[in-house]
Amino acid sequence: MDATEIPALPFVDEHTTTVEANTDAVWRDLTARMDGARGFRVAVSTPGRELALVGHHPFSRYALIFHLDETEQGHTHLRAETRARFPGPAGAVYRRLVIGTGAHALVVRHMLTKVRENAA
Repeated sequence: MDATEIPALPFVDEHTTTVEANTDAVWRDLTARMDGARGFRVAVSTPGRELALVGHHPFSRYALIFHLDETEQGHTHLRAETRARFPGPAGAVYRRLVIGTGAHALVVRHMLTKVRENAA
């Protein structure tokens, strides 16, 4: 999967936080944190603006896209958008286990919290 395929994936969710640091500091922490993340590869890397990671396995094709927007106060509004397709009956079960239980949201919110704490 590459960057051109991301928009075709159905929207799953989005989580946001505001980091009391500029986009450069947030970018450094985010990319260091995501470097070598299992199951993902970088599809888009626009320093200080957007990092899109993609991956796939038999039950899902997915993208995790981070958007960074600087606020007027010099802070960063960080959004994590998830898009994914869960094909077939096994994909439906997988979606219920990962998305339906709230596990995915918990992991993403934890990741945003860590970036917020470390980049500030």
